[in-house]
Amino acid sequence: MAEEETTTKKVKKVTTPKVSKASSKVKEEGKEVVLRIRVRAYESKILDTSVKQIIDTAMRYDAKIVGPVPLPTEIKKYTVNRASFVYKNTREQFEMRVHKRVIDILNPNAKTIEALTNLSLPSGVEIDVKMI
Repeated sequence: MAEEETTTKKVKKVTTPKVSKASSKVKEEGKEVVLRIRVRAYESKILDTSVKQIIDTAMRYDAKIVGPVPLPTEIKKYTVNRASFVYKNTREQFEMRVHKRVIDILNPNAKTIEALTNLSLPSGVEIDVKMI
């Protein structure tokens, strides 16, 4: 009689804990909540004053701050003909520079977030806030 080999595979069932939407926003054990603020503007002086205003507001509520980290300046160049019909070789070049900064606020409390949302910044400054 032939011997039959029986192999048994050990299958480990992996279960992931179910997390509700409300508890996912709460800080988990060992993880830090980071509020990442990206600031963009066409003029660097206005950008620096608004970044200083954001940092002063966060420091007033004892928040830990990383930054401001300057990101590479985005340069958009446009070349345009000077004349509409004649003088094809004469052209003008224009450029737009977008200056960027990133600020990270580690473990912000509710008062810090409220103060940052009520902050009024000059026009021409674009802000993108993200929770990581």
